[in-house]
Amino acid sequence: MIKQALLSVSDKTGIVDFARALSDMGIQLLSTGGTAKLLTEHGLPVVEVGNYTGFPEMLDGRVKTLHPKVHGGILARRDFPEHMAALEQHQIPTIDMVVVNLYPFQATIAKDDCTLEDAIENIDIGGPTMLRSSAKNHKDVVVVCDPLDYGLVLDEMRAQQGKVSSHTKFTLAKKVFSHTAHYDSAITNYLTSLGEDNAHKTRNEYPQNLNLHFEKIQEMRYGENPHQSAAFYRDSHVAEGALSNYVQLQGKELSYNNIADADAAWECVKSFDPVNATCVIVKHANPCGVAVAESALAAYSKAWKTDPTSAFGGIIAFNCELDGAAAEMAAKQFVEVIIAPSFTAEARAIFGAKQNVRVLQISLGKFGLAVNRRDYKRVGGGLLVQSPDARNVGIDDFNIVSKRQPTPTEINDMLFAWRVAKYVKSNAIVFCGNGMTLGVGAGQMSRVDSARIASIKAKNAGLTLVGSAVASDAFFPFRDGLDVVVEAGATCVMQPGGSMRDQEVIDAADAHGVVMMLTGVRHFRH
Repeated sequence: MIKQALLSVSDKTGIVDFARALSDMGIQLLSTGGTAKLLTEHGLPVVEVGNYTGFPEMLDGRVKTLHPKVHGGILARRDFPEHMAALEQHQIPTIDMVVVNLYPFQATIAKDDCTLEDAIENIDIGGPTMLRSSAKNHKDVVVVCDPLDYGLVLDEMRAQQGKVSSHTKFTLAKKVFSHTAHYDSAITNYLTSLGEDNAHKTRNEYPQNLNLHFEKIQEMRYGENPHQSAAFYRDSHVAEGALSNYVQLQGKELSYNNIADADAAWECVKSFDPVNATCVIVKHANPCGVAVAESALAAYSKAWKTDPTSAFGGIIAFNCELDGAAAEMAAKQFVEVIIAPSFTAEARAIFGAKQNVRVLQISLGKFGLAVNRRDYKRVGGGLLVQSPDARNVGIDDFNIVSKRQPTPTEINDMLFAWRVAKYVKSNAIVFCGNGMTLGVGAGQMSRVDSARIASIKAKNAGLTLVGSAVASDAFFPFRDGLDVVVEAGATCVMQPGGSMRDQEVIDAADAHGVVMMLTGVRHFRH
């Protein structure tokens, strides 16, 4: 039975109502500092911890709950007679519930004017100690670190004559240990990012010690292959518009490969301005069809034409609401996953007849801002960490180096091709025209081979490359790659430049009479 609860929170969301409900159940309330003041102002009977322990808060609040009368009351095992005898000897009542959340360390260091002193003063000591003590003794103590759990606790107490189930107490304890680990990780990451001057503004982007925090969303049936096990984890700092924010409206459980490919499709489609409907079809992590148009249906139809063979069993993503007309067309094909920011009722009904199709709804987030904070790649015995490839080249960023100047249509086609190439595995060659991909060459060891494959795919799909635009994710090391795309029909080419033979390639472009634009930005994707 819960007789006494200790409440000390930085995030005071819902604490007054929660405390009032506890008090109405006859539970004595202990509290500290600002929490005690708030509860008193709302007319609740509260015993301040300093009065309870007989030892006042000191050192500007650094020491207030670090006292045997607090931790003895929390840590004593009720089923150990010697523990209970010790409490009786020292006149220490049990503390049966602890409600604590921590100083806002991460919010503090997120401020531009934060100083090391500010950060240090927002490292909570008593809070984590109480949380860990309570979680360790969860069989006897209900510990709550998240205001979202207040309702759960009260519901159980009301239904079970003031008791909280063992299952819930253990669940809350596990949440606490995860919470304090995350808190300590944030402190470690921050402090080990500081340089010799300990200045907040000059801290290293990559700390000396990196601690990551992810929450398991689901276990997979298997990994990339049936003999591999796998699970999907969500980052604790999820960008708005990230794939992991998906809501699955219907369909089979997502697989490891579904999630990996869905992420590739979603990252690509959300990079296009939602002023136009955009459709991206991905197969094995590579876009095999991308198009922009006046409607979702038109965008899908154009994207599908790029490579119908590869699109079979692919992932389809839209940056606009999916209506009935587009859904009806897409539902005629074999598709693994459909993604969009929203779906009309008609679209939902059409896919409802195909219950195996996985339908995901994800908010786009703010255009151009919904990117991961860091990209990670596991290697043998280590982890590669980098900033995301969030650079998008605009009309003011490129340099026309050929004698022939591009037409407005060619500029639009090259910018479109460049946007797609960013999401194609290297070496990437992408032919585009009229707001759609015409041929995609991906993941080859030779850029020339990528160019040939892209042109072959276009021919297989019955698409002409005459007058097309080409994007290459990295420079042409020799002119041979350029020769291949021009022979296929390209009239303008966009590439980063930076090769020792740039001039040779530019001269080749002039000899062919085609446009060449340099971006100065490379988009390798491995």
